[in-house]
Amino acid sequence: MDFDFSVIWEALPDLWVGTELTIKITLLGLIGGAIVGALIGIVRAYAPSISDSEFRSRHPVAGVVLPVLAFIARLYVLLIRGTPMVVQVMFIYFAFPLLFQTRVDGVSAAIATLAVNSGAYISEIVRGSLLSVPRGLYEAGLAMGLPFHKIIAKIIGPIAFRRMIPALGNQCIISLKDTSIFIVIGVAELTRAGQEIMATNYRAVEIWGTVAFLYLILTGIIAAVLRIIEKRMRIL
Repeated sequence: MDFDFSVIWEALPDLWVGTELTIKITLLGLIGGAIVGALIGIVRAYAPSISDSEFRSRHPVAGVVLPVLAFIARLYVLLIRGTPMVVQVMFIYFAFPLLFQTRVDGVSAAIATLAVNSGAYISEIVRGSLLSVPRGLYEAGLAMGLPFHKIIAKIIGPIAFRRMIPALGNQCIISLKDTSIFIVIGVAELTRAGQEIMATNYRAVEIWGTVAFLYLILTGIIAAVLRIIEKRMRIL
């Protein structure tokens, strides 16, 4: 079989449209996942247990609310990490509208699924990084009279963030590739665009080779950006 480069040039405009949608879904999904993951990771790392009677006596309301939030967070992580992403997107796209009598378009469902899914994994990255920071720094912040949010933002956060960069980079690449799953709900991302083009010209080698190369470029860009960030934040 001969390899026809003209097929690639003809397909590039449509593939680029799919690539743009892939980038959009990945970017918005990861932003949402980072927000969810950071909040859940902090709650799981620092929320007191229900049996912590000393904390409950000093903070009656927080002593009840925070352990409940921590339990919900653990349940969320268990549920999301324990179910396939394709099942999650099917639930959001097909079941969610039936339960709440609303309509969810494919792109919104894809973004929401990626945010929910990546949020669970990012929360574990955040939790592990926060717990890896020596406890003495947290206690030093309390001794200085700093509120909790300033201790996290000014003392614990910068150190923990340096440690979570490699894992976050890995999650970004995984999430980018996971967007190909959204072909099951008809979202016209890169993989779907390649499938539609190949269905018309039957040039599987050229089309799927180009799709793979575009994914490789995107993941390479993410890896390069994260290497730059890691070098700039490296402690000398």
